[in-house]
Amino acid sequence: MTNVQELIDLLNLEKIEENIYRGANYQAPWKRVFGGQVLAQALNACQRTVPDDRLVHSMQAYFILAGDISQPIIYEVDRIRDGGSFSTRRVVAIQKGTPIFSMGASFQSVQEGLDHQISMPNVPSPDMLVSDEKLAEVFKEAAPEIYRSLTFPRPLEFRPVEKLNPMSGKEYAPFRHVWVKAKGELPDDIRLHQAILAYASDYNLLTTATLPHWDKVKPNELFLASLDHAMWFHRSFRIDEWLLYALDSPSASNARGFTRGSVFDQQGQLVASVVQEGLIRKRD
Repeated sequence: MTNVQELIDLLNLEKIEENIYRGANYQAPWKRVFGGQVLAQALNACQRTVPDDRLVHSMQAYFILAGDISQPIIYEVDRIRDGGSFSTRRVVAIQKGTPIFSMGASFQSVQEGLDHQISMPNVPSPDMLVSDEKLAEVFKEAAPEIYRSLTFPRPLEFRPVEKLNPMSGKEYAPFRHVWVKAKGELPDDIRLHQAILAYASDYNLLTTATLPHWDKVKPNELFLASLDHAMWFHRSFRIDEWLLYALDSPSASNARGFTRGSVFDQQGQLVASVVQEGLIRKRD
């Protein structure tokens, strides 16, 4: 995928019958179904079963099996409850008759209430930074695998604040700040912006949990796989404008890494929060 329209097409599921949808796969270069794709498609399936005035405010998912990139994914939605202000949905993603992913999501109509947030980190603006693809040029000859992992066509642009060198053999603190934006303009549909942010939220999480260990193992020697993923949407935003993804990993243990993320817009509003735990193992 080279632009956001291709991503929109990917997330726009085919309706098979009531509460059942089918999605195609992004042909990821790592030959496995990308977790962000399943998150966003599952959210799209749930969105299509709730009233238009109810927006997702939380979603909690489990990655059960690695998806087969050559097979379409079936999404079955369970309409658990529609209340006066909230709607609750459960969705299961299925391949070859077997669940590979499950998610619960809650939707709410827009309401007035108390309002506070933490402050946005003081980091350089995206205009002062270059994309990760540009930064990866230094690895083109010395580490072609790392170069390819950062320069394959994507519908999103990432501009990292920290310039981390995975070949340096250095230990880094488990903190990262990455600006992200869709490549192309999007319509004024907050549901679409939420689905694309869900897609984007799966980038950079687990790698943050590996940073303190780069003095002992190179990133390309590790096998990473998402185990669970939770996300909360706090305020309205646009993914076709720059958003800051502030990441930290409080813990890694028992072959698992845990990472948190806070998403801010350029005005400093906290628009979403993310947590993820994933498998981290050294490759055989």
